[in-house]
Amino acid sequence: MRAARAPRKWWQAGPVRLREFWQLVDEVFGPGYGRALAREQVLDALDGHTPVEALDAGAQPRDVWHALCDALDVPDADRWGTGRRRKAPPPSR
Repeated sequence: MRAARAPRKWWQAGPVRLREFWQLVDEVFGPGYGRALAREQVLDALDGHTPVEALDAGAQPRDVWHALCDALDVPDADRWGTGRRRKAPPPSR
């Protein structure tokens, strides 16, 4: 018999998943503005693509999130939402 595992919370998980990327976009930038940024903001760090184009091309959501936050000077403390227990997931491997 296996021991019950504690449920994993997304903020404790490894890489940022696509669903989590969109949750962060909505929470950090607001749903309307954040979605517009993701569709229209061309980023040098994404080889001249928008976040949506980069995601569609297979870029890792974590990398796209960092590129968007870097381009808009989002402080590290604000990048992972407002939940007081949230923290950045460990780097992708």
